[in-house]
Amino acid sequence: MTAPNTPGTDLEEVERANTAFYEALEQGDFDTLSDLWLNAGDLPGTTPGSAPEISCVHPGWPPLTGRGEVLRSYALIMANTDYIQFFLTDVHMSVSAGTALVTCTENILSGGPAPEGGEELGPLVGQLVVATNVFRRTSDGWKLWSHHASPVLAESEDDSDEDTETPGL
Repeated sequence: MTAPNTPGTDLEEVERANTAFYEALEQGDFDTLSDLWLNAGDLPGTTPGSAPEISCVHPGWPPLTGRGEVLRSYALIMANTDYIQFFLTDVHMSVSAGTALVTCTENILSGGPAPEGGEELGPLVGQLVVATNVFRRTSDGWKLWSHHASPVLAESEDDSDEDTETPGL
């Protein structure tokens, strides 16, 4: 059995927090999503002016900083997305000194609003996104500090490993 605050336990807790983030998005649960983000009073010894601000970068969006901007962006996404599902692959986690880093590939399936007069979802669209989620340990568990997601560019058939040279570093 692993003792509390050991890397194994921390990794399990971070994994649960990361999963809860994506489940809240899939379910359109704004209240749960809001609770998963770091807040001013979550870190011991911080006041609203001294707490680290949260940040978020959605694919194709400018960087968003501060709780208001970040949570508004999720409210907007939830209001305009009738269906979304995340299949996470290539998940890697590390924990150090109360901070956790999660990188993953988000395989996203989403559906837009129904065509006018229709009852069914609009066409389903797939998207491949790489994401980095940074969590901080709080007295209430692991909270999201930053989320950064970028689209994955598809390779064309003309791309080949033979034609690619790696420049020296």
